[in-house]
Amino acid sequence: MDFTFTEEQQMLLDTTRRFVSKDYGFEARRQIKEKSPDGFSRQIWQGLADIGLLSLNVPEADGGLGGSAIDNMLVMNAVGEGLLLEPYLASAVLATRTLGALGNDVQRAEWLPALAAGEKIAVLAHDEQQTRFDRMAIATRAWPVGNGYLLTGHKSVVAHAGSADILLVTARLGKPDTDGPLAVFCVPANAPGVHKVDYATVDGVRAGDVWLNQVFVPATALLNGAESANEAERKLSDVLDFGLAAVCAEAVGALDKLLAATVEYARNRKQFGQPIGKFQALQHRMADMVLHIEQARSMSYLAAVRCTDADPVARNRAMSAAKVVVGQACRFVGQQAVQLHGGMGVTDELDVSHYFKRLMAIELQFGGTDQHLEQYAAQLS
Repeated sequence: MDFTFTEEQQMLLDTTRRFVSKDYGFEARRQIKEKSPDGFSRQIWQGLADIGLLSLNVPEADGGLGGSAIDNMLVMNAVGEGLLLEPYLASAVLATRTLGALGNDVQRAEWLPALAAGEKIAVLAHDEQQTRFDRMAIATRAWPVGNGYLLTGHKSVVAHAGSADILLVTARLGKPDTDGPLAVFCVPANAPGVHKVDYATVDGVRAGDVWLNQVFVPATALLNGAESANEAERKLSDVLDFGLAAVCAEAVGALDKLLAATVEYARNRKQFGQPIGKFQALQHRMADMVLHIEQARSMSYLAAVRCTDADPVARNRAMSAAKVVVGQACRFVGQQAVQLHGGMGVTDELDVSHYFKRLMAIELQFGGTDQHLEQYAAQLS
């Protein structure tokens, strides 16, 4: 198979890498993490908009670049290499694609240009406590009242909820004792009845829990671009699979940097009068790291190719397989890198610990390794 990227795709990857290497060194990231009230840099966010990355997932009909899953994979490789704290996955991928897929003409015209320009940040408020094992097990409810809807529910670990201007809230239509079709609502983050608790996750990314206590939104807040309720749930599944492929690509970028740091350390760290990289046992461990990374890279390609597959059964099987292999690589490579660095591997001053923590978080995002392994086995049987 030919995995050669087109000239335009290679330019996209090179442009993103240059931006990250120039403006997002490890010390710069540390300062952003420790001093920014948002947990990310608004200046970097605007820079991402200026080079067109925030419009990558905006459809061409709405003035964006209409990028493919492969294009997005390349950008996420660079995002993983730089350990970006900015809400690229949350806003520029998940929220943007949700609006593009489910919004009507008026809604897309209202929000997508602002997101592409970096003027607004939107996040998909979907996950709840019970969605860890069934991503469509939504308990949040919305029911019609007058010329709008009332929303009640609790969303867990919503990435960048504290910085969002818009919350794209998923809810079941109907009162709490009913189980209606899935819908998505555009909810202003400062709407009355919305309560957020912001915090930093283990990998340094900001997230928050969101409570909706009878939040009223007008009827125009319902994303009604889908022709039917079933189509709305299907399109949301498409968005979540696209996000899963994106996070697999981010993991590959982080894995590459972690391997490079480990090899460099093994070349320079001396023990018994010679670099530890000359010890055969450690060479074998680093060779195993390379093997896991190359397997993860191949499966991230598979995820990018199949995440838009029209056949949901084949797509789900491919996405679960990719997440299993990538998750195993995250755990193995991360642990080996920390152990080969010794006690330094867990210190905050070394970038290895930060890559390890991000990979640990990725291993659990969009379903953990064990969960996807069970799903894959169930699909085969």
